Amino acid sequence: MLTRKQKHLLLKFFSMFSVIRGYNILVIVLAQYLASIYILAPDRPLREVVLDLNLFMLVLSSACTIAGGYIINNFYDSEKDLINRPNKSMLDRLVSQNTKLSFYFVLNFLAVVMASYVSFNTVIFFSSYIFGIWLYSHKLKRLPFIGNLTSAILTITPFFAIFIYYRNFETVIFFHAMFLFLIISMRELTKDLENIKGDLAQNYRTIPVVYGEHVSKAMLTSLALFTLIPTLLLIAYFDIGHMNYFFYLSTFLLLAFIILLWKSKTKLHYLILHNILKFIIVTGVFCIVLINVDVVLNRI
Repeated sequence: MLTRKQKHLLLKFFSMFSVIRGYNILVIVLAQYLASIYILAPDRPLREVVLDLNLFMLVLSSACTIAGGYIINNFYDSEKDLINRPNKSMLDRLVSQNTKLSFYFVLNFLAVVMASYVSFNTVIFFSSYIFGIWLYSHKLKRLPFIGNLTSAILTITPFFAIFIYYRNFETVIFFHAMFLFLIISMRELTKDLENIKGDLAQNYRTIPVVYGEHVSKAMLTSLALFTLIPTLLLIAYFDIGHMNYFFYLSTFLLLAFIILLWKSKTKLHYLILHNILKFIIVTGVFCIVLINVDVVLNRI
């Protein structure tokens, strides 16, 4: 049996894990490695990619920066989250704001230190990334369009770091990035619809607050249709192996998303739509291996 003190420490651990959304970070780390192996450096030996210390430092720097970003975002959104996510907010509050801010500065410091192992330019990159996340959390997320665009850009920035490291400028990478960017943009706007009550209460000028649900739904429909462009191009013109099945599934889910979107009226409805988009993103990460299922055997 755990003692009372041990239970308290365990609850604080889960609270901090919830604040930094550790499950999201684990998925991002996996996505960075799979993207490196299958998309960004497909011609390099598998062992060389996996054991690359520079890549490892880039991934760890990304993880620390993202974790810090979730902390500062939680700090600024604490009042809004009491309305939109009361249960999660109560768990998050088991750790004091001062402790969260201490972790925030430690994580950002570690991110810069690890980035310095790669190069000075990498330090500049991650320092700018850290500042961008703070600026978004403090100011930009309250603005329509700018907040959504900034959030989507910041989300894909860790992959941009790996892209720059490998200097692979093939067209197929551009279309993969376009697909991811559009799906993330849809997710951000869907989250705004889901959280409209808290945004109204805290004077956040999101797209649904400023322009209404109908305009937001029209924008989401347009984004979903635009997402079909890179999807169809990847299937028709590029060698993506069995990952084409993922894009077929995504096409079906996006069409279902559009139909459900126009029938949605409540927070629960928008939560379901949000989860559809999260499912596409997470499934896409694991389906990267379908580009070449024999890659592990052939490239060792």
